[in-house]
Amino acid sequence: MADQAKTFMVEDATIRFRNFGGKEGPYNQAGVRSFTIELPDDVGQEMLDDGWNIRYLKPQEEGDEAGPPVIQIGVRFDIRPPRVVVITSTSRTQLNESTVEILDWADIKTVDLIARGYDWFVNGKGGTKAYLQSLFVTIEEDALERKYGYYDDASLEANE
Repeated sequence: MADQAKTFMVEDATIRFRNFGGKEGPYNQAGVRSFTIELPDDVGQEMLDDGWNIRYLKPQEEGDEAGPPVIQIGVRFDIRPPRVVVITSTSRTQLNESTVEILDWADIKTVDLIARGYDWFVNGKGGTKAYLQSLFVTIEEDALERKYGYYDDASLEANE
């Protein structure tokens, strides 16, 4: 019998620090795709106790309480590609390794996801790293996107 993988699901997640394109930056190596989501305090503490790599955002100003617990989620297409779906008023589009970076600039309305845990141990330290399994993103559309979002397949074929 296969080991039961550690997974968690978050609906209507607050997403932060998006780097679906894997761009190099002050906090990211080139090619490393990831994003961070906020967790409720109780869920964050429970996951921390279970070994997940939970961090707390720094306070905005001195004297403020620490921010909410967050978890960084890796996005890898080489071993077990995630299912990434963008939802608009007219379609559902599955993204791949070449197209997923559009989420770095998208106006996101809602995010639902499932992440899978990978247990790691290096130099006597260890924990559970989260990797994306499924992501459904609803995009906030502007007036023109809604106006031109629907195409009649028959009219497209006639123009080819």
